[in-house]
Amino acid sequence: MTAVEYWRKVVIGAQTSIIDVMKVIDRGALRVALVTDENNRLIGVITDGDIRRGLLNGIHMNDPVKKIMGRIPTVAREGDAEDRVLALMTSKSIEHMPIVDDEGHLIGLKTLRELASREQRPNWVVLMAGGLGSRMGPLTKSCPKPMLKIGTKPILELILESFASFGFRHFYVSVNYRKEVIQEYFKDGSDWDVEIHYLEENERRGTAGPLALLPEKPEEPFFVMNGDLLTQINFKNILEFHKEHGSLATLCVRKVEQAIPYGVVHTQQHTLLSIEEKPVQEYFINAGIYLLDPKVVDYIPHDTYFDMPDLFHRVIEHGHATAAFPFLDYWMDIGRMADLKQASRDYPEVFS
Repeated sequence: MTAVEYWRKVVIGAQTSIIDVMKVIDRGALRVALVTDENNRLIGVITDGDIRRGLLNGIHMNDPVKKIMGRIPTVAREGDAEDRVLALMTSKSIEHMPIVDDEGHLIGLKTLRELASREQRPNWVVLMAGGLGSRMGPLTKSCPKPMLKIGTKPILELILESFASFGFRHFYVSVNYRKEVIQEYFKDGSDWDVEIHYLEENERRGTAGPLALLPEKPEEPFFVMNGDLLTQINFKNILEFHKEHGSLATLCVRKVEQAIPYGVVHTQQHTLLSIEEKPVQEYFINAGIYLLDPKVVDYIPHDTYFDMPDLFHRVIEHGHATAAFPFLDYWMDIGRMADLKQASRDYPEVFS
């Protein structure tokens, strides 16, 4: 489904709460929400970046979206040539172009991803695909978890295609359990117009340890991503965020909510201050997607199990800048059978 056909799913009003806008962006797969008035005239555009800045600035999730809505967005008119629209988007560094009629009514949407093929990027991508996937039961008895299918394609193929759509061409895949299944399927990556090399683990090395197997130190910041994730995250935005914040190591995070099914009692010594009935807690979780500067490789030990949290702690201990990149795009960690079933239900709407 193209953005032109899909844009109606991401139209909201100015009074829509920020939490509801997050859900719209999460479900919509276009990474944007279009704000209209009661007459369907476009009055604003909200991206995941707008909400990310709001989250970092302490906005309340129930505030109306107009609190983070910026100036009137750049628009194109019905009938404008696509090359003109593409040139305008490129010159203004925007990825979404609403289409309006002469009265300002919203009638469509074009995206940079639709209009232009991505430039080739020098950054490496390391995909961690060596895990056992034991929680998936018999499904992974003869098939590594990253090769389980969502729709018609393995999870790992969907990840690779997502990176390739943003111009990434240089991949390393860390393999261990049933490595031959992955290697025989992807070979050298030429069928996807990419280069794939394999980091073969002779023993389990954790989520960061396989980076010690890289044949040389990368020259540019490089991505590391778990091979069992399904996401529509914008990798270009992560690169820009990483550079903007001068980070040596950037961790992608998702905000989640957890309802406590009890009344929470607040006290001071023996005095009852308040009772909060079934509160909802909000916190960030590690999304399993990382962007690392080449220097980080120096902190990875050889021939030992080493996880990503250990690496980030080591980078922090040495006084280097780190950053957390909050994002709203679709994301699913396929760790259990229920996650696989949910991802399969989501796939037709999110990825078609």
